[in-house]
Amino acid sequence: MRYQVTPAGLSAIKLSQSDTISSVLQNIAILLATRQGTVPLYREFGLPMRFLDQPIHIAKPMIVSEVKEAIETFEPRATFLRVLFDEDASTPGRLIPTVEVEIHE
Repeated sequence: MRYQVTPAGLSAIKLSQSDTISSVLQNIAILLATRQGTVPLYREFGLPMRFLDQPIHIAKPMIVSEVKEAIETFEPRATFLRVLFDEDASTPGRLIPTVEVEIHE
């Protein structure tokens, strides 16, 4: 089954999720919201965010690449499918990625 995740979809973190789907979606949301190098003792976790301050036409493929690699590395229970982009009307140039994944139960 396919699911969509956004970094904004992260509300309250629940530890020890018993539901696999909820656990995977929460992990991906945390991954999308975390800048690589900011987690003590786990510096490689997160996105490198090399796409920051790039023109939109360059940032989009960079985001797709970084998200795909991060999901493959840190959440093996999910398969990356694609990234859809919305632009924040109140903040020109701000992209809001929505990641579509398939979860292996």
